[in-house]
Amino acid sequence: MANKGPAYGMSRDVQSKIEKKYDDELEDRLVEWIVAQCGAAVGRPERGRLGFQVWLKNGIVLSRLVNSLYPDGAKPVKVPDAPPTMVFKQMEQIAQFLKAAEDYGVIKTDMFQTVDLFEAKDMAAVQRTLMALGSLAVTKNDGNYHGDPNWFMKKAQEHKREFTESQLKEGKNVIGLQMGTNKGASQAGMSYGRPRQIIS
Repeated sequence: MANKGPAYGMSRDVQSKIEKKYDDELEDRLVEWIVAQCGAAVGRPERGRLGFQVWLKNGIVLSRLVNSLYPDGAKPVKVPDAPPTMVFKQMEQIAQFLKAAEDYGVIKTDMFQTVDLFEAKDMAAVQRTLMALGSLAVTKNDGNYHGDPNWFMKKAQEHKREFTESQLKEGKNVIGLQMGTNKGASQAGMSYGRPRQIIS
């Protein structure tokens, strides 16, 4: 990674807009969920964007979180005994979390990039990924989610309907309102103005 100095001009404006998207109240809810999901052993971060970033930066907490959403014996991410100290190992741990989250069902557009978390480029994107993961866990309702189900919105689920042959035949006889109607329609009383005069 390159050493980066302070941002100036347009770069600073863009970065400040990204930082304004970070939600402190959402951070509290996410911390509560992660602690409820993983247990008190993961600890708690210092309040604020930077504290949240430092807490998640090595990827261990994230790996434990995604592992806790799977039943025993099916854990997708290997969590080392000692937290990694080397930068590339920490980034690799974050990448494993992202892969496991995608396999769990989080769509690519909801995923953050590794540098968003590691360099604190876009912590709001990290929050969005965790929200998407929580929403999926609540929606699946497979017994692996811990915490208040009201912390996340349930995703819409398919509600397939089955119709009998007779019901399908009846539907062919109904004219939908989108088709319009010609009841009582006539051209009586319609005038289009004076006809065009053709002079030869």
